[in-house]
Formats: sequence, C-alpha cells, structure tokens
Amino acid sequence: MPLDIAAIRSQFKTDKAELLRQFTESRPTTSSARYLLAHMARLVDRTLGQLWDGSGMPKGAALVAVGGYGRGELFPHSDIDVLLLMPVSPSVTGDDSITPAVETFISACWDIGLEIGSSVRTVDECVEEAGRDITVQTALLEARLLCGARPRFSELTKATTAQLDVAAFVRAKTLEMRQRHNKHENTPYALEPNCKESPGGLRDLQVVIWLARAAGLGSTWQALARNGLLTAFEARQLQANEGLLKLIRARLHVIAGRREDRLVFDLQSSVAESFGYQNTPALRASEVLMRRYYWAAKAVTQLNQILMLNIEERVNGSQDAPMRPIDEQFLDRGGLLEVASDDVYKNDRHAILRTFLVLQREDTVKGLSARTLRALYNARGLMDAAFRNDPVNHAAFMDILKERHGQTRVLRLMNQTSVLGRYLWVFRRIVGQMQHDLFHVYTVDQHILMVVRNVRRYFIPEHAHEYPFCTQLASEWDKPWLLYVAALFHDVAKGRGGDHSELGAVEVRRFCKDHGITGDDAKLIEYLVAEHLTMSRVAQKEDLSDPDVIQAFARRVGNERTLTALYLLTVADIRGTSPKVWNAWKGKLLEDLYKLTLRALGGARPHMDAEIESRKQQARRSLALRSLPDGIEVALWKTLDVGYFARHDPADIAWHARSISRYENTPQPLVRARLSSVGEGLQVLVYSPDKADLFARICGYFDRAGFNIQDARVHTTNIGYALDTFQIIAGPNARHEGVHYRDLIALVETQLAEALASEAPLHEPIKGRMSRRVKSFPIRPRVSLRPDERGQRWLLSVSASDRSGLLYGIARVLARHQVSLQLAKIDTLGERVEDTFLLTGPTLRQDRVQLALETELLEALAA
Repeated sequence: MPLDIAAIRSQFKTDKAELLRQFTESRPTTSSARYLLAHMARLVDRTLGQLWDGSGMPKGAALVAVGGYGRGELFPHSDIDVLLLMPVSPSVTGDDSITPAVETFISACWDIGLEIGSSVRTVDECVEEAGRDITVQTALLEARLLCGARPRFSELTKATTAQLDVAAFVRAKTLEMRQRHNKHENTPYALEPNCKESPGGLRDLQVVIWLARAAGLGSTWQALARNGLLTAFEARQLQANEGLLKLIRARLHVIAGRREDRLVFDLQSSVAESFGYQNTPALRASEVLMRRYYWAAKAVTQLNQILMLNIEERVNGSQDAPMRPIDEQFLDRGGLLEVASDDVYKNDRHAILRTFLVLQREDTVKGLSARTLRALYNARGLMDAAFRNDPVNHAAFMDILKERHGQTRVLRLMNQTSVLGRYLWVFRRIVGQMQHDLFHVYTVDQHILMVVRNVRRYFIPEHAHEYPFCTQLASEWDKPWLLYVAALFHDVAKGRGGDHSELGAVEVRRFCKDHGITGDDAKLIEYLVAEHLTMSRVAQKEDLSDPDVIQAFARRVGNERTLTALYLLTVADIRGTSPKVWNAWKGKLLEDLYKLTLRALGGARPHMDAEIESRKQQARRSLALRSLPDGIEVALWKTLDVGYFARHDPADIAWHARSISRYENTPQPLVRARLSSVGEGLQVLVYSPDKADLFARICGYFDRAGFNIQDARVHTTNIGYALDTFQIIAGPNARHEGVHYRDLIALVETQLAEALASEAPLHEPIKGRMSRRVKSFPIRPRVSLRPDERGQRWLLSVSASDRSGLLYGIARVLARHQVSLQLAKIDTLGERVEDTFLLTGPTLRQDRVQLALETELLEALAA
C-alpha cells in the first residue's frame, strides 16, 4: 500500500504543534519537560513506524533509534538519529534490491519534516565501525528497537557488548570530556553557556550514564545509588538538576524555533520570561534565570567529578590502590587525597580548610578522591557563621594564601566544592553573577579567580615569558599573599549598586581585621582594592607626556611599593576580563606610566628639557647606526615643539626623521608603515600638509580597509604640516584575513596616500552591524567635553557600544567644526569603547559650538 505522505506529514505537524502548545502554556516544571521529551519521542516513533511499514524494507531489517533519541526522549528541534540495520550488505552479495527501499524511507522522512541522521549498516559493519569510532560505540550503547526484526537487534546488542573494552571506553570518554571542557574554558560560568556541552551541562550527565552502562553499573541515577556509586541524596540532587537543565534546553528550542543549546544573550530574557521571572530594580529577569542555571551546573560539575572518579575506580580496580597515611584525618591513595573516614568533617570542622592546605603541601597528591569530594559536598551545611568566625579557620585560610605554591588550583577547587563561598560569605554573593559591561566574558567569581591566577603566575618562573616585566617586579616582592588578597576582593562588591571599589575596600578591611592583617599590610590591601581601576584609567585616558599628570598620579600612590603592587594588580585585572581586551599597546601604556611615576617618586618633578635632550641623543645614535648622514634630522626637528618630543620615544623620533628627511616641504601626503614594536599590527606614519578633515580621512581609510586604530598621536609642525602616528591592527571585518602584516605595508602606504590626496567629499560612515551582546546589553552613548586645567585645550571623552565606523563618525563631526586634534586615546574594552581626545580650536570657547558638537557626537554614536 503506497504511503500517503501528505496525510502523515499533516498529522505529524498537528500532533507536534499540540505538544509544543501544551508545553508552552504549562507551568515551567521539570515534569512538563519530561512529558514533552517522552511524548516527542513517541510521536516520532509512531511516525517512523508508519514510514517503515510503507517503504518495502527487506525481511530481517530493523529500524533502531540511537544517540539521544535512543534514550526515548527528544527535544523539539534535536536531530533524530536512526540506524537502518540490514540483514546483508549489497556490496557483499551484489544484490542491490535494498537500496530503493532505503531511499524511499529516508526521502519520506525528510518529506514530512523529520530531520533524521541515518546510517545503513549490517551488524558486522556496526561492530567494525564501533571499533574505530568512539562516537559510534557511544551511540550504540543507547540503541533502542523501533520496528522490524527483533532477532537482528538482539544480535547487534550482543555483538557490540562483546566487543566493548570497558576500560578503554572509560579512558576515551574521560579524555573526550576533558577536551570538551577545555573548549568551554573549564567553567560552567560562561556568560553564554551551552546547556548541553558546557561543563555542568547535560552532556556531563550523559557521559556518566554511558560509562555506568558500559561497566554494567546501571543506567539510571537510582540504579547507580543501589550499586553504591551515589547516595540517595545525591541521586535526588542529580535528578532535580538534570530536570532543570532539560527544562531550560526545551524552552530554548521552543523560543528559538530551531535547535539552539546556547543561552545566548538575546534569548536569555525570553527564556526567563517563560519561567515567569520579571525584572526588578535589583536584578534582571535574565540574571535570575542564569543564577539558577549556574547553581544547577555547579552541582552537576561537583557530582560529575565524584561519579567519574567512582566509576574509574570500579573499572580500573584503583579502589584497592595502596594507601599512605598523611595524618590521622587524611590518606594519600594513589595520588589522590582521601579522608580517613566519611565523618571526618562532621567530627572536626577545621578539617574542611585543612583539606586544601594538605593538598598544597603534599607534592605526591594531585587531586581529591571521590570519597573526599563527596564528604565535602555533604559538609556544606557545617560551614555556618560559627565556622566563618573561627580563629582556627582564619589561620588555616591565611596559611593557604601564604603557601609556596598551589593557590590557583586550591582556590578554584574551593569554589567548585562550595567551600570558598561558604567560608567567605561575601564571595558567595558573586558566585554565578553576570557582568553587563560588554568586556568581561566571565561571571564575577570566575573573573576574580582568573585575576588571582594571573597574579600567581608572576611568581612562577615557567610563566616568565607571559609577563616579563611583571615577573621582574614580582621577583623582588616579599609578600605575594598581599596581592592574592587584593585580587580576591577587588571586584567582590560588584552588583550591589554604588562604587564597588569603595564597597570592596570596606569588605577587605573587615577581612584584614578578622584575619590578623594589620599595619602597612592592611593599608596596602585596602588601597589596592579601593584604587584598582585608577592606574588603568590614567594610562588609557590621560596624557602621559604631561608632567602634571604623572605628578598627580605619583602623589596618589605615594611610594614605590604601592605603585608596584597597583601595577601588578592592574595588569592581572585587565588580562582577566577577556582575551580580547588585553593587547601589547595597553601593556606599553601601563609600563610607561609605571616607569614615569617611579622616576617622579624618586625625587623632584621631571625635568622635561633634560628628558627631551636625552631622547634626541638616543634618536641621533639610532640614526648613526644606520649610517645616515649627520644632521638629516635638523630641518624636521626645528619645526617641532616640546610636545612632540614628550609624546614619542627615541625609536619613533628616529624613524620619523629617517622617513621624512627628504620630504620636509612635500605638497603630497607621505605615508610610511612598519611592523609594530609593541605587539601585533602596524605602526603608520602620516606626514602631510594639515587640513581640517585630515584625521577624518585617515580614519575613513582605516575603517574601509578593516583596520582598528589602537592609538593615535597627532601633532602639527610650526610650518603647518601634520605629523601623525597610528597603531593599527586588523579588525574582525578585515578584507585581508590571514595575510601577514609585513605583506600589508606597501598596500597601506599606497592606498592611504591616495585617500589623503583625494579632494572628494568625506564618505558616509559604514554602519557596522551590532553584535548580539551589544543588542542585549546596550550602552547609552555618553559625551563629555571640558577644558583642561590650564584652559588652553579641551578633553573630549566618549563612551559607547563598539561598531565599525564609530571612530570615523566622531572624526567627521570634529572636521565639520574645524576642531584640531592633538591626541587620541583609543580604548576598546571588549565591545565597549572608552575614547579620549585632546582638542584645540578657538570655536570651542563658544557655548553654542560646544553644544552643537556634543549633540552631533551623540547622534553619530547612536547611529
């Protein structure tokens, strides 16, 4: 009887739509998700059965559900993985009568809207493929017969079970999970987590079940509990958290209308609203949802560790590994720290923090055993106010911070096991807390631990290549733990409203008092927390060539020790926000500020005449090393004032003189480029007769060519020539992706010179597409225009969401108002820009011009 595809398709769509309607309109409970997933699978089972029966399949063939579908549950937009199990292979018998039936079945599936992933194999081919591919082996573990020959399916089950090497399978899946976790930064706290693949996601639970099933230890949480791998309480916890993750994933699929397993920013609010969460003055609805997700993912991560270790021990027999007593409470069992008894923590709560101290001190111990992890998981209720206020625990925590190594590993492990947040109650408040500033890519707690890690690396010789100058300074630092404490508390007051630096200073003052930190040490820690944003702000927003700026900053830090500590913390903090935020140019600005301030702290106010003469001498030596004639720099230098020499280092001054020496009065724009000396990218020199729209034309070219400007040093000679230097890197929309910067030098020199020689009107800015994060967390553009302290120049500060063409749009506005640019500080923080410009122009003294300028700039930023 021929298949009535139209009727089957109509019925399938109607039934699926009804299931989704019921789910959407029901209360968001884990039981509603279980109902949906089970009935979605049954609907597909029934539909596939109809198609199988009408496709003319050969006798002895079977249709088998594998993968997630094999578990008897199906998310609304998940793939439907099936195995068409054939009695014989056409390639062996030469009989190809099977193919038409297979093609009819698969075509019919797609025709009615079933997105199946199918494979056609015999039992022998399945066994052979499973031996080669761990993914196939895993999929077959959960095989479920849908229709067809049951004996064939039984043959498959027996063959794959007999072929399975349990120890090898456990090893392979463990390595696979570790690799997957690495891809997701080893944290469940990503701001856009994948609720299936991220650490603490559904895949971690599936891996445990796969391993337990392969080892014959059960295929449900209750079965694992009966076999001693879980306690009854842990089984209930797993079931509850698995239910929440499934509910979130199912809601994600329905709201996105497609397979979407990532809790991306532009879906978080919709999913939160589907749970009934609402925005409050303190928290967004999406933050409530994400906090709930993070706590579930954290519990899954903890219990996954316990179960994976337990299963490995059962399979490998390592539960019988030799044990070395460490003391009366702890043992070294095969390189893992094990509690001597399950009630160690109940009998002595001091042993909780001692666990991590012993882990640091015992070089042969590389981690915590399943028994220890379980004991810590069940000891959470013991860590109460009395525990936090216990002087013995205070001393133990300080010992952890003062140990010679292991702080990064131990603090992360304390956070994973909930010990850190229960000991430092203030830290618990920021566990899983999102940051809506477009440049932090971690939750607050993960960022803090990342900063601690960065500080710790200063003191590890193996990481000296990462932070050479920081490592040099750290080698002379006597108390690393002071920096660890400051790092732990620098952002601990985020999300409360008010200035988190000031609030954090209050918290760390209390910590110091409780933990016996007094005198200069306590003052330094409190200062670092209160001022941890100051050095970054000065370096990236103020003119470091201005002696007054350096003197003011020197007065603020007070002494060399405080300056060094603040510098080390600042570098660690910026590098801990996002891989995209830190770059070599930011590093140079901070290092320059450190060295200039150090010189100012050493005595009198910097003597600019002596400094400039020193730079000139170094530049002359550099020119002489290139065998250039004496005096080639004289003509150019006569046209330059003190400000030029104050803003450029000797190497740049020599490069400028070498490049311009034969072109002092050229009417044509001169463009020279070279590889940047401070990291990736190019350094570009522009020497040209000055005109009002020159900066705008330069920005316009870089915008069209796909370059991002990191820094701009703009100077005008006393004969009316612009001498501008730019640091540029390829942006995300660059047309020359994959091309080495060395190969772009000639291109930039030629094309930029042509663009500057053009008299055509300035083109309209390219309207770059906003990222999902910017759409979800928009920043209201801000513009501030104010005179400097001397009232001779004007400081323009701009804050907005980043996009292509933004800087060019600003430059066009300045050009329209005949405003001259003397300095540009370009600071991109992830997807937010914080730019500062130093401006001059007689029209800026007019209130009407100021108002018009600010209004047009806001319009350009919002465009």
